[in-house]
Amino acid sequence: MFSKIIKILIQTIPIYIMVGLIPLITNDYILTGVYMATIALALFIKKERGDFIFLSVGFFAMIFFEWIFLSTGVEIFLRNSLFGIMPLWLPFLWAYAFVVMRRSAKILEH
Repeated sequence: MFSKIIKILIQTIPIYIMVGLIPLITNDYILTGVYMATIALALFIKKERGDFIFLSVGFFAMIFFEWIFLSTGVEIFLRNSLFGIMPLWLPFLWAYAFVVMRRSAKILEH
């Protein structure tokens, strides 16, 4: 079980990096570019079958569901470079999180 935890933690390293950069890079466009480069590098290092599908579903589904959630007024973002309601980089973070969740589930299955 310990080895599975280590494997999952390794999969989440790009997420930790991406979240850690949020307060450091205040320009949403630059941060989005850094996220895109981080995701590309992570997928270059280890690409699994189906990654692009999960990345795409995570990207587009989370734009839609974040938009619905934000329209309730329960949550707001001060950085609203995408549609005036959320940061441009947020769907990229969610998209890669979908990939990591899928990979983590596969690790736990075996």
